[in-house]
Amino acid sequence: MPTCVLAYSGGLDTSVILGWLMDEGYDVHAVYVDLGQPCEDRQAIMDKARNIGAKSAQIVDVQEELCRDFAFPVLQWDAKYEGMYLLGTSIARPLISKKCLQIAREVGADAYAHGATGKGNDQCRFQLAAEALDPNVKIIAPWRIEKFRNAFPGRTAMIEYCRQRNIPVKASVAKPYSSDENCLHISYEAGKLEELTVNGVELVEFGMTVSPQKAPDKIENVKIAFESGVPVSVNGKRLNAFEIVSLLNQIGGRNGVGRIDMVENRFVGMKSRGVYEAPGMTVLYAGHRVIEQLTMDRDLMHLRDRLSPEVAEMVYYGFWYHAKLDALMAFNREAQKPVTGEVSLNLYKGNIILDGCSSPNSLYDEGIATMEGGGSYNQTDAEGFLRIQGLPSRVQARVRPRQY
Repeated sequence: MPTCVLAYSGGLDTSVILGWLMDEGYDVHAVYVDLGQPCEDRQAIMDKARNIGAKSAQIVDVQEELCRDFAFPVLQWDAKYEGMYLLGTSIARPLISKKCLQIAREVGADAYAHGATGKGNDQCRFQLAAEALDPNVKIIAPWRIEKFRNAFPGRTAMIEYCRQRNIPVKASVAKPYSSDENCLHISYEAGKLEELTVNGVELVEFGMTVSPQKAPDKIENVKIAFESGVPVSVNGKRLNAFEIVSLLNQIGGRNGVGRIDMVENRFVGMKSRGVYEAPGMTVLYAGHRVIEQLTMDRDLMHLRDRLSPEVAEMVYYGFWYHAKLDALMAFNREAQKPVTGEVSLNLYKGNIILDGCSSPNSLYDEGIATMEGGGSYNQTDAEGFLRIQGLPSRVQARVRPRQY
């Protein structure tokens, strides 16, 4: 009998896929990759997989690895897809593939199955990561198989399938939007969110954040320390990567920080609407940028900022295990070496307000920058500087005068 490993979340799609793969004759090993999903009952998910009939069901804890080796390098790039999305789902997918392939090797599975649709980005992230790690891997993507789509033309049919088999799922016909969660964020899409006239942040039942309107009527201060661009402590307490993200999720979440609603361009070519919440990572991005402003050379920062959208795009598309991203990550590890210091932030009703910052590597020189007299900067030097800078414009103006 053929055997496969299924990246199993316990949600609607993978619960149906587990049953369908068994119907197709597969022994299925369900693998729940624990990414720190804040709203999920892990034991219930394992019990459900076994009750459906999985050959085995296991949890693989990657919470620290996700934050330390995947999220923090992207944070160091200040990478945001299309200027807004902090890539919480995108970052997790290559790690899921890595762990599933490791389990497949252990159990001798013939294939790796996932529940990503043929319209979305996740199919790209799962498969591109898996093939980069194992070029001979066999991928089973039921949503790209016509027989599966004929059996389940929509979420209503999937919900009915679960009802008939007594498989508990969170989705319903009345509230059919989909969510994906980990310790970095929760994403929401589909259902009524596909209607752009619907207010997404009012429709969604958020799992990590309160609304800014319901956040406390007082400022909460948080202090974050970085070493070479890596967050290392919160409010003076040194923590590991997952602990930092978890604590800042609580602090940012109760202050209404980190919600966005956007229409984004999927890798497969269509636009889609997504609502996201990422309280902890939003606070970390804000704090990290402040320490960079103190410590990074101007031209190096500007070069990094020009490359940052390229990194965000590669992560979003699924090219995590790629020679270009390897090289870019190596570049930024060098660029981040001086990014050490502490930032103090005030959180208030969805806002992040700088309260103060310091760094032993600060390039800010008050004696040079001051508008008062003195210091080592001689303003007379600016005369020659500007004459040299303006030379090309003066020559062009004589040859091709502009109308004004």
